[in-house]
Amino acid sequence: MEKPLQIVITGASGFVAKNLRKYLSETNVHLISISRKNFKSFKNETKIISNNYDEKSLLPKIKNSDALVHLIGIGKQSTKTDYESINIQLTQKIVNLAKKGKIKKFVYTSGLGVSTNTSIGYFISKFKAEKSIIDSKINYTIFRPSYIVGKDDLFTKYLKKAIKKNKIIIPGSGKYSIQPISIDDVTKLISQSIADEKFKNETLDLVGPEIISFKKYIQLFLQKKKTKLYHVDIEDAYHLAITNSKFDYGVDDLNILVGNFVGDHKKLRNLSKMNFQSVKELLKTGTLL
Repeated sequence: MEKPLQIVITGASGFVAKNLRKYLSETNVHLISISRKNFKSFKNETKIISNNYDEKSLLPKIKNSDALVHLIGIGKQSTKTDYESINIQLTQKIVNLAKKGKIKKFVYTSGLGVSTNTSIGYFISKFKAEKSIIDSKINYTIFRPSYIVGKDDLFTKYLKKAIKKNKIIIPGSGKYSIQPISIDDVTKLISQSIADEKFKNETLDLVGPEIISFKKYIQLFLQKKKTKLYHVDIEDAYHLAITNSKFDYGVDDLNILVGNFVGDHKKLRNLSKMNFQSVKELLKTGTLL
């Protein structure tokens, strides 16, 4: 009988991680899932709560695993958490852990829009994280996601709360483009990237088949609900993002939206040979509400 894969997942309590863990646990994969927060475990899963991802305690438990999927990252800075410590330094720490543990594969979620030419703080931190992975010479797959859509993703949660308040804020015109991808497709792609040699040392845009404006996405999400869409002048939106930490959007949220980033879905489809879910059709069903 063939030995089941053993996969380590960091940031185990997050949205993508929860869905990935559920998917993998149902395929007889042995999971070693690590988080700073407590979480409910699935079958075939070893749960580890670690505040600082300490090497001494983790290394013996994850050694010789088939893959490590690193899903920790922040998209908004504060005085308590910043890009340097989380997106760069912690990623480097996890890369070192994977190398010392002789883990065969490293999968990382970066960000759509990351490039050598970026001037956005969030993307710079993700670019440096990517570089530390590539420079390590470990077998990697780096995914650069657009909006990942599912029942409990952060944007869906925001929209549900906004519906209750009868007010959804749209910075500027809302005509800028996004390229959302369903969480079900994401879990399948990550799983495939672990075992399939075609994904070795690839950096891929994690995007769906459809490009849609931000405003249109919200309208499709709402179905026939008469929630008020409240446009905020983009200059005012940036001012609020800079001066009010409770504003719905952070500075880099706005940078990403205004940046109008779209990706290469064709490459992803050709490599994976998957049939991707239409996010527009998913929204029309109302299942995210």
